Amino acid sequence: MPDFKITPLGAGQDVGRSCILLSMGGKNIMLDCGMHMGFNDERRFPDFSYIVPEGPITSHIDCVIISHFHLDHCGALPYMTEMVGYTGPIYMTHPTKAIAPILLEDMRKVAVERKGESNFFTTQMIKDCMKKVIAVTLHQSVMVDSELEIKAYYAGHVLGAAMFWIRVGSQSVVYTGDYNMTPDRHLGAAWIDKCKPDLLITESTYATTIRDSKRCRERDFLKKVHECVAKGGKVLIPVFALGRAQELCILLETYWERMNLKYPVYFAVGLTEKANNYYKMFITWTNQKIRKTFVQRNMFDFKHIKPFDKGYIDNPGSMVVFATPGMLHAGLSLQIFKKWAPNENNMVIMPGYCVQGTVGHKILNGAKKVEFENRQVIDVKMAVEYMSFSAHADAKGIMQLIQYCEPRNVMLVHGEAAKMEFLKEKIKEEFNIECYTPANGETCVINTPVKIPIDCSSSLLKEEAKKYNSLPPDPKRRRILHGILVIKDNKISLRHIDEHFKEVTGMNRHVIKFTSSIKLDDASTIPAITEKLYALIREKLSEWTVTMGEDLTINVETVSVKVELGPTDLQKNILLSWTNQDEDLGSYILNMLQSLG
Repeated sequence: MPDFKITPLGAGQDVGRSCILLSMGGKNIMLDCGMHMGFNDERRFPDFSYIVPEGPITSHIDCVIISHFHLDHCGALPYMTEMVGYTGPIYMTHPTKAIAPILLEDMRKVAVERKGESNFFTTQMIKDCMKKVIAVTLHQSVMVDSELEIKAYYAGHVLGAAMFWIRVGSQSVVYTGDYNMTPDRHLGAAWIDKCKPDLLITESTYATTIRDSKRCRERDFLKKVHECVAKGGKVLIPVFALGRAQELCILLETYWERMNLKYPVYFAVGLTEKANNYYKMFITWTNQKIRKTFVQRNMFDFKHIKPFDKGYIDNPGSMVVFATPGMLHAGLSLQIFKKWAPNENNMVIMPGYCVQGTVGHKILNGAKKVEFENRQVIDVKMAVEYMSFSAHADAKGIMQLIQYCEPRNVMLVHGEAAKMEFLKEKIKEEFNIECYTPANGETCVINTPVKIPIDCSSSLLKEEAKKYNSLPPDPKRRRILHGILVIKDNKISLRHIDEHFKEVTGMNRHVIKFTSSIKLDDASTIPAITEKLYALIREKLSEWTVTMGEDLTINVETVSVKVELGPTDLQKNILLSWTNQDEDLGSYILNMLQSLG
């Protein structure tokens, strides 16, 4: 039994720092290479010494696959390529290749601004890292080498996000990265075909959640924002620059237009313009509605949403500000939060998941005071609201994906241990398949059945198609092929016996014909007996093509059945003849008819 190994270096029973090592068929593949937002020390990056104690890791990894541009999936990539030393191929989609370096540079600036930050990559390192990237198109089969094949599928979630199907020999794995099974205001739903992999590695951020209707959440969000600004308060919405930010901007823009509201709405300057340009550039990755209306009106050209200036933080009166990053762990969103938190008229709306260790996670768990590294303590008097506009699949979506691709095994990553355990039991119960939830550094060994590919000759397939062409196609029906199994030049093929015989001997195959007869003492006419036999054979051999000729001969493949007169008018004979290739069928019909004799 060939097996493969999976070891999470990040995202094992944890959200953040996705990095999974997959070893199969003698190949080592790294799935994502992210950083952890909750740590500022060496724990923010995966522990690459697990792969090799020190020095470059190129000879130990065949390729790296990046699912999307979020930093918890690609944030450690320049560190791994330029500082640890990896020069092999890196695969991601075209939008991910275009957007990832912008977010990496933004994160680098934030890290360098902090005191005591060392061992961090430079701008040049980001550029050098991206030169190693090979961009892939959806559904394009890419051969990494002669044995390793990968293919990307649409994942929703954010612009350019992809799930990857990976195959080595007869073994295959699907890695989802982050995905969303329901379309939103700017992206479509994730999709994959019935590829039946040996293992599906799926994120499980919302393993125990079944989200309510999107319309209800949108109404609730708009109502809370409107109520806060109407009483003179300020609303802070921490977001990541691409993805959820665009969805909420479209939502607020449409509402402001409809209600004719004049309260100022701002988006943190810098990334906005670039982000919207990328949406225009990769318009084919957005949903149907945006693609349809794009020529008349670009949904990303906002009338009511203006660029934000740091000087506006202390402005009096109402305002709504979208600021990055989304978990309040650094940058402008944290700066604004510190200023606005002590005022009870203000509000912060957290629209997505926050990892442990971030300010976002602390205030969502009810913290009324937040202490910072410089011993500064902030009182949290502003309203704190959590509204999941998260672009992750919920429990229902995860089950739906399993149903779609029909894996033999499932592995849950990128989730909390207790929630994973609950979903694991549900998966086992509903699909009757094994489910794994390894922790970081823990290796899972998964056995897969031996699959031996066999080439089948076209003449054999044509014959089989002819046999079944009178029946409606049924994928569950067992297909029986009669042929000869040939092992030659390390390949196995199923050949038509005539074809193989001629190739080996240079002669046409000889067929032996068998005949047998049964006596019937039946006063019925020959046509009447033949009709009865025809009905009986059709009933008993429902999967075979049974025909009756004008000469009243019943034919089943090469078996023929004919009723003739016996020595007296009252006695009838049933004559059977068949060839050696249909010996089993001939014997079966003979036994069946002998019971009538």
